[in-house]
Amino acid sequence: MSLQVASLNSGSNGNCYYVGNEKEAILVDAGLSCREIEKRLNRLELDMAKIKAIFISHEHTDHIKGVELLSSKHRLPVYITDATRRHGRIKLDKQLSRTFAGNAPIDIGSIRVSAFSKLHDAADPYSFLVSCNNVNVGVFTDIGAPCSNLVQHFSQCHAAFLESNYDEFMLQHGGYPFHLKKRITGGKGHLSNAQALEVFRQHRPSFMTHLFLSHLSSNNNRPELVQEMFDAHAGEVKMVIASRYNESEIYYIKGNDYPLPVKPKKSTPSQLQFSF
Repeated sequence: MSLQVASLNSGSNGNCYYVGNEKEAILVDAGLSCREIEKRLNRLELDMAKIKAIFISHEHTDHIKGVELLSSKHRLPVYITDATRRHGRIKLDKQLSRTFAGNAPIDIGSIRVSAFSKLHDAADPYSFLVSCNNVNVGVFTDIGAPCSNLVQHFSQCHAAFLESNYDEFMLQHGGYPFHLKKRITGGKGHLSNAQALEVFRQHRPSFMTHLFLSHLSSNNNRPELVQEMFDAHAGEVKMVIASRYNESEIYYIKGNDYPLPVKPKKSTPSQLQFSF
């Protein structure tokens, strides 16, 4: 059985990712309006009834905008840490609010979701590895630096959404104020194209088939730049730019005999030193 994956939107204007099988699915983040998420799922002919849960990575608006109404309207459980819910001032039906912790996998039917902490300027930020029948799909965005947690989980993925937020030259010479440039590059902001490429080159597993370059900046990046940069090192891996304007097509990710993710030894992210 393969996993179906799609980006409904990826960028600072909203993030929402679909991962599912033939019977059930989850959403990672709900940073579009409820209506827009419904429209994009409908255009992809993905059945809302298959979605069994929403997992929230952190409290920034581009990840939570539609979660309250989407959960209430469709009676969807929301997996969110207490700190993220408080800092985001997110109001959920108590019967639909769930919590999670790093290194404690949650089973949604036959889908297993494993959360791990990451480096980002939010209250309690997490990334996710979604697994089913030995197929592993990672959702790794809003990452300030390539930490040990990221590397460990990336190396288990048949497919991954990996942040490639900014081009270093464009950011340095662009119009953002200094404090915002410092926030982006300061270790708890976002991954640059060069950092993301280094993660891919050093840690991609031999069985990876798809990489979705995600959360591209509209001001400090260009899709064609990222595509060219990663295509040069892709090998057999299909490189896809996750749009900040439209949903992607549905991709079918097939697995092999690689096992479900193992429990990490450490839950606190530590930054790795890469040469760029």
